[in-house]
Amino acid sequence: MALVIVVLLIALILGGAGFAWHVLWWIALAVLVLWLLGFVFGGGAGAGGRRRWYRW
Repeated sequence: MALVIVVLLIALILGGAGFAWHVLWWIALAVLVLWLLGFVFGGGAGAGGRRRWYRW
């Protein structure tokens, strides 16, 4: 019985970690799309006529 509980706990932990990993991938994809859209539709040219890919 204890072995079944341990296996179920491991499955629950790994399933939760897999779900969190999946959500993090979708968040990373959304951030990448927003970054690319900001780069394409960004503000005017910077010094020297070149736009920078970073904000600072």
